Amino acid sequence: MDISFEQLKSMVVFAQVVEQGNFSSAAKKLGLSRAVVSYHIKKLEQQFAVQLVNRSTRTMALTEAGKTYYQRCKIVTEQATFAQQQLENIKNEPVGLIKITCPVNLGVELIVPALNQFKHQYPKISLELSLSDDVVNIIEQGFDLAIRGAPLPDSSLKATQLARLSTCICAAPDYFQRYGRPSSPQELEQHKWVLYQRNQRALTMNLIPSSTNAKSKAQKKASSQYQVKLTGEISTNNAAARTAFVMGGHGLGRIPFYDAWPKIQQGQLEQIFADYEVDDIPVYGVFPPSRVQSKKVRLLLDFLKTYFDQLSQKHILAAQ
Repeated sequence: MDISFEQLKSMVVFAQVVEQGNFSSAAKKLGLSRAVVSYHIKKLEQQFAVQLVNRSTRTMALTEAGKTYYQRCKIVTEQATFAQQQLENIKNEPVGLIKITCPVNLGVELIVPALNQFKHQYPKISLELSLSDDVVNIIEQGFDLAIRGAPLPDSSLKATQLARLSTCICAAPDYFQRYGRPSSPQELEQHKWVLYQRNQRALTMNLIPSSTNAKSKAQKKASSQYQVKLTGEISTNNAAARTAFVMGGHGLGRIPFYDAWPKIQQGQLEQIFADYEVDDIPVYGVFPPSRVQSKKVRLLLDFLKTYFDQLSQKHILAAQ
């Protein structure tokens, strides 16, 4: 059976209704009225003589038929996106919008400066940056790229590592005056910590080898690795808040070096155990499979990798 152009439109509308969660959001996303969206859904249901959506005044749920049909409509919309991206990729100059989500502190300190440079280099690419420490559903919310501190377990998403951020152990001078300065890694478990995320309860430390002999390095590392259990009365999911609590004297903190170093230089924080390597923070670019072929997204990923590499070479991301 041939598919009409009108039915293709209805399939795209239906896919958006499912992905946006309701008729009103789908209408906003598509630039249509809610009545037009409702018309397309009703037309599909009448054509197939089957109900696709159970709707009430407050909720919407797919029927079994709706779930099956959505998978096909999703393919249609993805293929249309691929076609658009392939046309975009043959242009001399990349254009279009990139929607990005990123953690707040990482975004302000590192990603925004990078995007400033990227925008100068590619002036016809528009940027929409959302700063949030929440792990949003990038497919449902229509993001092209998410900057994450770890790859997501969702196997339907793609990820590429952009950088590794070195970290250091710091506290405010006031904290050390009140509670003393630990002299060994073992003493760290006796101190208060400001925790970043509730599941961060352990820290790995490796003594930095001073010998140039490879065998000696390996032996020293194996005998000088410490697993430190962390406890504290303050926990937050925001990196800037974590640093502020540490500066307020409420405990030790494992802080990315790019954030800690300016405050160390100003005397607001003091670093301890600089002769130990502390767990790095991997930074990933996470994106939907439909964005793999997007020239503008690939350009941004490559740009960010180069940008972070340059910062590492300047020792901005690493301990001095």
